[in-house]
Amino acid sequence: MGHPSPKYSAEFKQRAVRLYRERGGTYAEIARELGVDAGSISDWVKKADTAQASPEDNPFKAAEENRRLRREVERLRRENEVLLKAGAFFAGRRL
Repeated sequence: MGHPSPKYSAEFKQRAVRLYRERGGTYAEIARELGVDAGSISDWVKKADTAQASPEDNPFKAAEENRRLRREVERLRRENEVLLKAGAFFAGRRL
C-alpha cells in the first residue's frame, strides 16, 4: 500500500504557483527546490489557471474553506438528527 499524500497549505500552493510563473522553469525544477512532486506543481498551476483569479486571490484557500464548511454542515446534520430523536422520545413519554 502507498503512503498518504502530504497536505500542503493554500499559501504554500499559491507560493509554488507564483514561483513557477516568475521563474518560468520546469515543474521538476520548482518541485526539487520545494521538495514536492512535479505532478503536484503541475496540478496546482492548472487549478490556478482554471480559476482565472487575480494574483491576490487564492483558489486553494477557497477549496480548503469549502472542505471545512462541508464538515461543519455534516456535523450540524448529525446534531439535528439527535435533537429530533430526543424530542420524539420525550414527547412520547408524556412527563
